[in-house]
Amino acid sequence: MTNGVLMMLFMCFLMFIIPISSVGGEQSLTANGKVLELDESNFDSAISTFDFILVDFYAPWCGHCKRLSPQLDEAAPILASLKEPIVIAKVDADKYTRLARKHDIDGYPTLKIFMHGVPVEYNGPRKADLLVRYLKKFVTSDVSVLDSDSAISDFVEAAGTFFPIYIGFGLKESMISNLAVKYKKKAWFSVAKDFSEDIMVSYDFDKVPALVSLHPVYNERNIFYGPFEEEFLEEFIKQNLFPLVIPINADTLKSLEEDERKIVLTIVEDETEEKSKKIINLLKAAASANRDLVFGYVGVKQYEDFTDTFGVNKKTVLPKMVVWDGDEEYFSVFGSEMMNAEDQATQISRFIIGYREGRTLKERIRGPSLLGYINSLVGINTVYMLVFVVVVVMLIQTIRGEEPLRVGTGDQVDHARSSVSEAVSREYGPGDKVD
Repeated sequence: MTNGVLMMLFMCFLMFIIPISSVGGEQSLTANGKVLELDESNFDSAISTFDFILVDFYAPWCGHCKRLSPQLDEAAPILASLKEPIVIAKVDADKYTRLARKHDIDGYPTLKIFMHGVPVEYNGPRKADLLVRYLKKFVTSDVSVLDSDSAISDFVEAAGTFFPIYIGFGLKESMISNLAVKYKKKAWFSVAKDFSEDIMVSYDFDKVPALVSLHPVYNERNIFYGPFEEEFLEEFIKQNLFPLVIPINADTLKSLEEDERKIVLTIVEDETEEKSKKIINLLKAAASANRDLVFGYVGVKQYEDFTDTFGVNKKTVLPKMVVWDGDEEYFSVFGSEMMNAEDQATQISRFIIGYREGRTLKERIRGPSLLGYINSLVGINTVYMLVFVVVVVMLIQTIRGEEPLRVGTGDQVDHARSSVSEAVSREYGPGDKVD
């Protein structure tokens, strides 16, 4: 037998005994605990191969992306080892622009979880341990059945603090199964079949059946004793998806997008001040009596860009209350433009009564910046291209000795430069996208 034939037989033998991890430079699509690198050649295959896959659309130059990458590397093996594995993958959206356009990527990093091929934008925590806990809920059963006090405690501990928790004591699983499927992305659901009187005391209910809602991070609890028809159960679930008074920030604004209720918004100077905390406690009492509204608060110090859209400036007397539709309009109540330090509970009540009676002035929030408006129309990549073209034209004019084209007076140009410098120097939160 010739050496050539022996070599061919040897190569065929290797093909059978050695798993091939790549073909043509591509990674094999296996849940091996590593972050998969996807491109236009294997993206669709990955989405169809895995029931649950978290995809990080990133850009190599993005600072937020660089900080996120090691967190994903740490979380990947833990999620891949679950009974129902979750795979983590990444796409260089700056390189594979067609994929980025297809999935409406307009900032970096953007995370999307594909569940059975259906994409949902991921807005949860980005630290490895918290990310793992957050994602686990997507692969757990719709309704967990608890048969002991310890099982109840373990369930609440494992659920964490990022979602509200609903426990049906003495309820049949079938009574909430449909709603558990409908609201699975927003809450944990369980039914407790066996529990002690100590549990009843601990969760503050005195008869069964009862549905208990928990917001661990806000230390809030609400009890529902019926009626247990689906429409009433759903109303209770919807009203308790948020705490009585929700802090307004980038994350909570995203969670409020699908809620159709108006938002009673109280703007304070600083959320951490004692006088602000006192107002927040008073708002909780008003929220309990007005569950058809969402109550929220925001500090100018914590979220100045947001409060500015409601006309708040250094001359505004705070606290200030408005009713916001969650979009472009808000309402001021005549006679309740400001809140003094005395008897604020009565002032809050008068504000709500005035709103319900229609003694309001409709106003529009201030529009986005010009750059934000352009971004919303044409996307970030197009904006970069436009800026690049303008810079090239200005350079050519400068080389030719011509005066660069300017719009407006010299003062206006200087002001615009100052505004751009302020925008660039503004710090971004860990969950923000790079613009």
